[in-house]
Amino acid sequence: MDFKRLVLFAGHYGSGKTNIAVNIALDLKKEGKNVVIADLDIVNPYYRTKDSEAELAAAGIPLISSEYANSNVDVPALPQELYSLVDQKDRCGIIDIGGDDRGALALGRYAPFIREENNYEMLLVINKFRPLTPDAASTIEVMREIELAGGIPFTGIVNNSNLGRETTAEDVIASNAYAQELSAATGLPVRMTTAWDTIADEVAKVLPNVVPLHLQNKRLWND
Repeated sequence: MDFKRLVLFAGHYGSGKTNIAVNIALDLKKEGKNVVIADLDIVNPYYRTKDSEAELAAAGIPLISSEYANSNVDVPALPQELYSLVDQKDRCGIIDIGGDDRGALALGRYAPFIREENNYEMLLVINKFRPLTPDAASTIEVMREIELAGGIPFTGIVNNSNLGRETTAEDVIASNAYAQELSAATGLPVRMTTAWDTIADEVAKVLPNVVPLHLQNKRLWND
């Protein structure tokens, strides 16, 4: 699957954006791309991109993250390397943005540079089975709050609806109606549907643009 130079993943807490960001970074690296992944998740104390640091390092993918993430610092200092990710156009950047509007605040300082280059995708990761985003209307509320806080409009949707380790292919396929309703309401295309590699082939028989996820996070199913 082709992506713009910068791919930003954002969504509601627990949508699974961190898992997707890590998996996409690993897939792009296997394709021979010069990939860097940045962790802007400054508020989530559970699963962050940094938790996959060993796997990323083994694949030769540099990780940019704040040393103050997961701390009690209200506005963590973000590393200067993030500006180099925006400036160095020969690298593919995967950016994991914090959950909801609070997490997206960190994106605001880079938003003008990202919009100016205009070679990015801002992807909304959705999960129908999360309690606060069970339908299109509630998901749109979260989406608009993130856009306002981060300063960058979404360009597409990633349907990552799952029920953790009990997810079946039928669950993912059934969630497509929710994703399509959201797409129709927002005008955003469903960029891809994700599924664990154990069920991805079955899902792909019914839905287009299915991306299998290979790496599972270590502490939680979702971020």
